[in-house]
Amino acid sequence: MEPVRTCIGCRSRAPRSSLLRVVAQGSQVVVDESAALPGRGAWLHPTTQCMQKALQRKAFGRALRVPGVLDTQQIENRLNG
Repeated sequence: MEPVRTCIGCRSRAPRSSLLRVVAQGSQVVVDESAALPGRGAWLHPTTQCMQKALQRKAFGRALRVPGVLDTQQIENRLNG
């Protein structure tokens, strides 16, 4: 049975393989392709809708337990093509 994770955008549960793992590196949020980067990770559906919901809810800072403003440009670029 595949592990299930919760999307920080829409808060729905999904199999780990259908979500992106993101990690904070300094003040920047980066995609963790191999799911092996050190640090606390958060999971997000690879859609712009979930990205926008996560930004509106300020979910990245809470989920990654990082104070202050985080730069999510790398994830936005990846989702927009």
